Amino acid sequence: MAKVLDSFLKENLDDLKSKGLFNVIDPLQSANGPMIKVSGKQLINLSSNNYLGLATDNRLKEVALKAIEEFGVGAGAVRTINGTLELHTALEDKIAEFKHTEAAIAYQSGFNCNMAAISAVMDKNDAILSDELNHASIIDGCRLSKAKIIRVKHSDMDDLRAKAKEAVECGLYNKIMVITDGVFSMDGDIAKLPEIVQIAEEFDLITYVDDAHGSGVLGKGAGTVKHFGLSDKVDFQIGTLSKAIGVVGGYVAGKKELIEWLKVRSRPFLFSTALPPADIAACKKAIEILMESTELHDRLWENGDYLKKGLKELGFNIGDSETPITPCIIGEEKLTQQFSRRLFEEGVYAKSIVFPTVPQGTGRVRNMPTAAHTKEMLDQAIAIYERVGKELGVI
Repeated sequence: MAKVLDSFLKENLDDLKSKGLFNVIDPLQSANGPMIKVSGKQLINLSSNNYLGLATDNRLKEVALKAIEEFGVGAGAVRTINGTLELHTALEDKIAEFKHTEAAIAYQSGFNCNMAAISAVMDKNDAILSDELNHASIIDGCRLSKAKIIRVKHSDMDDLRAKAKEAVECGLYNKIMVITDGVFSMDGDIAKLPEIVQIAEEFDLITYVDDAHGSGVLGKGAGTVKHFGLSDKVDFQIGTLSKAIGVVGGYVAGKKELIEWLKVRSRPFLFSTALPPADIAACKKAIEILMESTELHDRLWENGDYLKKGLKELGFNIGDSETPITPCIIGEEKLTQQFSRRLFEEGVYAKSIVFPTVPQGTGRVRNMPTAAHTKEMLDQAIAIYERVGKELGVI
């Protein structure tokens, strides 16, 4: 290794460790369900994005195995050559139906969606109004586009209106986009989409909603845009197939012409091998399940409300979450990591989230209850939180 690289890595890794910002990755020895096995220990899992428990659903396993038998384990090419299977188009048709749009396009990940879609439409002659708490993939997608990025205070409609007005009136930009998460993953709050759409219509802004944590969770499963009845008002609906859907991948849903443009101009679509058959088949099955019944959606919300109530009554600061995402805000980074370690030792896996994922001094343990958790699991988790919280002086 080059000496300069060795010095850089050692200095910076030591710095992260001294500040409580170094993340240790724990390999799972089981499926990522409501209970997981880590280092030989069975734990209640409160760190998964598997909101509806579909990642381990037997119905998805069945169609995935069938797809492997018929189509193999890989697509074999990029979508634009001969990597598009009938399975891909069937999934995209189902996504469009699910999201109440004319068409949809599937990508290899939700991160890829934001890298692809923003840069395919926006360029150096444009501007993007971006909520300051938007996901890292949105931030990177905006940077890649080379558009002027205008940060907007989190969910501050007065600030959005003022900056939209200024951007339009200055006359410097060909197009202006307003972009937001539907549900903000660190705090669980919901974007003010009706107000955002109203401002967008007033100033002719392109609207872009990343609903990674809203799809399957809000709008009886159809997402944040459907929750507010705005399916015909939002230009880009972005989502993942790896959270509530339980598999892997992402999608953009919108007008037919938009999707056609992304198929010829979005680089991750053009230059990455297509999603494999088993995953495509499982994604389609998951969406069909959500469209047929709200049972999993309803159970998720019941469990989320139950955990929130229990932790709040104990005196934990759970912020202003409006969704099942339940942060326990600890504050100082080292204490946050210590709190997470003690939960692990007592039987709960709830990962600490610290800077740079969240601002310094706002470290938290983020809890993600799912439809697959039982009340007994949640009761046990709440009891462990109480014990550890009192021990460390958090409550």
